[in-house]
Amino acid sequence: MTDPTGREAVAAVWRIESARIVGALARYTGDFALAEDLAQEALAEALVTWPRDGVPRRPAGWLLTVGRRRAIDAFRRRAARDERYAALAHDLGEGGVTSGGASAHPDRDEQDVLWDPDQIDDDVLALMFVSCHPVVAREARVALTLRVVGGLTSDEIAQVFLVPTATVQARITRAKKTLGAARVPFEVPPAGERAERLGSVLSVIYLIFTAGSSAGFGDDLIRLDLASEALRLARVLSRLVPDEPEAHGLLALMELTAARFPARVGPDGEPVLLERQDRRRWDRAAIRRGRAALARAEQVGRGLGAYGLQAAIAECHAVAPSVDATDWERVVLIYEALGRLAPSPVVDLNRAVAVSMARGPAAALPIVDELVAARTLSRSHLLPSVRGELLTRLGRTDEARTELAAAVRLCGNERERTVLERKLAALD
Repeated sequence: MTDPTGREAVAAVWRIESARIVGALARYTGDFALAEDLAQEALAEALVTWPRDGVPRRPAGWLLTVGRRRAIDAFRRRAARDERYAALAHDLGEGGVTSGGASAHPDRDEQDVLWDPDQIDDDVLALMFVSCHPVVAREARVALTLRVVGGLTSDEIAQVFLVPTATVQARITRAKKTLGAARVPFEVPPAGERAERLGSVLSVIYLIFTAGSSAGFGDDLIRLDLASEALRLARVLSRLVPDEPEAHGLLALMELTAARFPARVGPDGEPVLLERQDRRRWDRAAIRRGRAALARAEQVGRGLGAYGLQAAIAECHAVAPSVDATDWERVVLIYEALGRLAPSPVVDLNRAVAVSMARGPAAALPIVDELVAARTLSRSHLLPSVRGELLTRLGRTDEARTELAAAVRLCGNERERTVLERKLAALD
């Protein structure tokens, strides 16, 4: 008789320990793609064994032992006396392994695998750097990171991004092949390369968070599961690289943004704009964590980076009692600094919004008109939405109606589209 709680235990342990297991297997085998496959095989074995025989005393050690045994079988198949197989067998204390050893329930003493905490940290950090390597396409980096670092299954990733499971599996397979072809080593990059490579890791985590906090598709405005997973990854990274200011800056930005989640969606699931949010519902614990992370970024860095500056803007909102009481001039200054450090049309658009709040819509409209002329955001609903709002405040109703109608056509999120439709209807 099988125990359904065994499958629940597998899912829970895998979500917590998968990165450590894959990282340890990658270090032992020297092959990232093989390590991920071995970890998946161990997971499949646990799904069969634990409900039948019970959850082992050391679940993570059980999974790692099965993965290492299967690694030995894999190397044995590749070469009869492969040096790497001999080293692994010696490390396990096995003179020989039966062909069925990988699928057998590990002995109790084998489950007590002792992991050096420093080595675990190195393994997980290396795992992040490898899965987010710039040689891999952006979509594949996201899928691979969620799979090997986040512990999500292909089905879960597919549900998050509303794509077929086969598409996710193809992206992961392609990513592993690319890493293998590029001979990317499983290691934390040397100091000279780390800063550049860290940027890729940060961007992938932020991309995952953005996909959760401002869903550009589907029926939900916020995907809490996805945003929470990104936050977990950011917290892990900030602990692994405590002297990297942008790791703390990104964590601060995400904590301060997530603090507003409880007030961003109304009872009917529709968005609540900033000026109408009940700030008493903001998560004060998240605000404290975010401000602490921002202070840490300022302490270890020489000036804030791009993520840190965005966090500083989020802090301005977090400490203000209302929209009107927000220090909009400071927000404008920070956006100007951000625009110089990391130029982007989205930054310019947000700066225009801040200028409109600090100095009025007439001062902001020329900034937006420059973006329209540049056609850099022609596929985004955000530009006509902001321009329509400014024109409404200026009393240019006919022009505002045209812009808001364009924003409705371009908006891919049903909840946001409903808000835009109401603004458009209000003009009539």
